[in-house]
Amino acid sequence: MTIFTETLRTSRRDEMIDITRQVKSLTARSEVQDGMAIIYCPHTTAGITIQENADPDVKHDILMRLDEVYPWEHPKYRHAEGNTASHLKALTTGTSQTILINGGNLQLGRWQGIYFCEFDGPRTRTYIVKIIKG
Repeated sequence: MTIFTETLRTSRRDEMIDITRQVKSLTARSEVQDGMAIIYCPHTTAGITIQENADPDVKHDILMRLDEVYPWEHPKYRHAEGNTASHLKALTTGTSQTILINGGNLQLGRWQGIYFCEFDGPRTRTYIVKIIKG
């Protein structure tokens, strides 16, 4: 078992950052041939998701629709910090993803990528990757 903590800097309030290459690199460094990678976000206003990484319009459409469903301003929000929408978006994407490793490779589909989803940026964020042999 190997644990890596990675840091990134987000640039906008809402964005999806492709971290696939970094997670693949960490998987290779771990030298685990068969097992799983768990990618975890320790923040309440950010998340981790697996989504299409071929067409950048997919990210645009996802973020647009999340903004429509969870608007930044709402008269019934009560959270004092004023970032209720970011908490709801993070709730929707979730805090972690698990990906199988076979032959040293992440078992992602052809169009899949791993994304760190920022919903309350810009900020300096971390995510944790745990590689488990087995």
